Amino acid sequence: MTNTINIEDIKLNDSERQPCEIWTRVMGYHRPVSEFNKGKKSEYYSRKCFVEEKAVMHLSLEGSCNCELAAAE
Repeated sequence: MTNTINIEDIKLNDSERQPCEIWTRVMGYHRPVSEFNKGKKSEYYSRKCFVEEKAVMHLSLEGSCNCELAAAE
């Protein structure tokens, strides 16, 4: 006998939800974003995340990253 829960049957009120705390690395240590001042929060939300697929695509379009030349010097 297996008990199966259908996710769509679960309904939560906003009062039952728990807020998610976001942490990030700043100046060598981790801090919750909720403790940032207004300026640091603005900077955090304007950051762009690194996407590996875009970097690989960029290198394949250029043909080479010149890593061999830097290693030879």
